[in-house]
Amino acid sequence: MPVYHAPVKDFSFLIREYLGVEKYGEVPGFSEALELATPLLEEGAKLCENVLFPLNQPGDEEGCRWEDGNVIMPKGFKEAYAQYVEGGWPSFTCNPDWGGQGLPEFLNMPMTEMICSANLSFGLTPGLSHSAYNLMETYCPDALKPRFMPKLVSGEWSGVMCLTEPQAGTDLGLITTKATPGADGTYSIEGGKIFISSGEQDLTENILHLVLARLPDAPKGVKGISLFLVPKVMVKEDGSLGERNAVKCAGLEHKMGIHGSSTCVMQYEGATGYLLGEPHKGLRAMFMMMNAARVYVGVQGLGIAEVAYQNAQAYANERLQSRALTGAVNKDKAADPIIVHPDVRRMLMTMRVNAEAARALVMETAMHLDVSHRHQDAAQREASDHFVQLMTPIVKSHLTDLGFEMASLGMQCFGGYGYIKEYGVEQYVRDARITMIYEGTNGIQAMDLVGRKLPYKYGRYLRAFFHPLAAFIEENKHNPAMAEFVRPLAKHMDYLQKASLYLAKAGLANPNDAAAGAVEYQKLFATVVFAYIWAKQAKIALEKLGMGQVGRPGGRPSPEPVSSAEQEARRGDIDINFYTQKLASARFYMQRVLPQSVGLLAALTNGSKTLMDADLTLIS
Repeated sequence: MPVYHAPVKDFSFLIREYLGVEKYGEVPGFSEALELATPLLEEGAKLCENVLFPLNQPGDEEGCRWEDGNVIMPKGFKEAYAQYVEGGWPSFTCNPDWGGQGLPEFLNMPMTEMICSANLSFGLTPGLSHSAYNLMETYCPDALKPRFMPKLVSGEWSGVMCLTEPQAGTDLGLITTKATPGADGTYSIEGGKIFISSGEQDLTENILHLVLARLPDAPKGVKGISLFLVPKVMVKEDGSLGERNAVKCAGLEHKMGIHGSSTCVMQYEGATGYLLGEPHKGLRAMFMMMNAARVYVGVQGLGIAEVAYQNAQAYANERLQSRALTGAVNKDKAADPIIVHPDVRRMLMTMRVNAEAARALVMETAMHLDVSHRHQDAAQREASDHFVQLMTPIVKSHLTDLGFEMASLGMQCFGGYGYIKEYGVEQYVRDARITMIYEGTNGIQAMDLVGRKLPYKYGRYLRAFFHPLAAFIEENKHNPAMAEFVRPLAKHMDYLQKASLYLAKAGLANPNDAAAGAVEYQKLFATVVFAYIWAKQAKIALEKLGMGQVGRPGGRPSPEPVSSAEQEARRGDIDINFYTQKLASARFYMQRVLPQSVGLLAALTNGSKTLMDADLTLIS
């Protein structure tokens, strides 16, 4: 049976030490977040470990059922969702005007990760609802907000995005769903959508569909798309439910994974809708929702990576196979646990360092998202927004790539047993795969990074990363205790800068050259981002362990590490093992993962000729 334990200690470390949230005490909600973080996340861990996680495998086995247009979720999901709502989890980062608690978004990321680790299928409904809330808070007409927002915030109602049509996936300019104005200011929506996650389910009494459609006078392409709020059940002016709208689920998709989530074919047959935002500018509004959703999809990849690592680690400590190469460890048993074998340890360390760095990146991105909205200083808001804009495609693409790769490594640690349903890890591989596809495929994210974020105002977004990175290197380059982290970080930062310059020039000369290197560039960028994260965490660990005058130019390391007992006596309740393992992870990343960026640089600077000259037509 699979296992899951929420990494609450790492969340606390990131909030209090890595991010240093107390530095932003003047930002509304941050002080309260610090005070509430530990008890809130401990309670969230209980829900995820004890309620959601036990439903994950059974929900995958049972799946969703479609009966006469209705969708029945797996056994236990409805009761678990009611418990989730009762605990106030949908609302704690939402606007108090609609019943929320107004806490910062960075506090929602640990909860989201825990849900995704425990039960990704369950997490899709509340995750999409939160993204719908973010969009409606900005674009819903003020007159309609009292009617729709309170129950969306409470979780009694859910929200979904409805973009894709059979002929229009990435190219939304091809959508054909129509919106006809009515005399009363509403619109009649006609058309069909596919791949609509949680488009129909029995967890909530109403579902708010955010539908892209065309008005009669719409220009062609993406400039002619408008956005509409189409409730499953009509809502009266007092907020109570009325009659069923002309919204119908025409079937469920049969898919590789996330069987406990309904992926629906939706039909709108003259359904009543309300315009959100301005006519013909719906794509701008929808992209606001999608950008927030892309960060959440990245967290889905992280959640899978974490739970896959935990299960592989547990199995590797228990499974007895062969002897350690340096001699028997368990001499009283027939074999040693497989965790003694270098290749198994390589896989486990690869999983651990990627999951923990990904968690730090998510938390940092979310904190900057909060600062970009809440800080009183306009310059600080802009700087944080630039960081978020730059990191969003990286969070979505790299973390979901890692989710699938780490799930696959987890299965590999199990050997043949990993391929068997009973052990649970094969489900993680299946569930993780969709995250690389929906909310914009990872190739599209790489193109966004290269085509939009890289050239934006001559590299202004890039400065949000490169300037703090360069300052960190300068501050720590003379510190012997940090040399093993700063030197490779500086070298690979140089590789990333060279790659950025190459793609900027290549894109001007031949767009195919920039596009051909986009995925490698995204991976190279993320690899260096993770190295920066590990260097910063190593610095914190060295300070906690007393292993050198960290952060002071010319500082000298201690002649030898202080014993754990002496450290305990000097610093009280510091978890020595926690920081020791942080150092071990940082060293592994710098020595075994970061060097991969050399190959990525070589690949992306080879241009597009070998791609575009190849004959890929069908051979008769």
